[in-house]
Amino acid sequence: MKPVVSAFNAWSCTVLSVFAIVILSIIGSLFARNHHIMMGMEEDPEDNAAVAASIFIAVAVYAVSWIA
Repeated sequence: MKPVVSAFNAWSCTVLSVFAIVILSIIGSLFARNHHIMMGMEEDPEDNAAVAASIFIAVAVYAVSWIA
């Protein structure tokens, strides 16, 4: 069976997924801990736990796509 994408494109997506997992995990943990960088302004979301949960769901989606 012929590959759908080139090896370079496949590795690019893999590296991007790993980068997204790391960065989104950091951002999610900052929201979960109510860090002043993420929750210090008036226009920031009020429910930081819901935001953190949404970000961790995105991390899970990236992790599943990285494993599969």
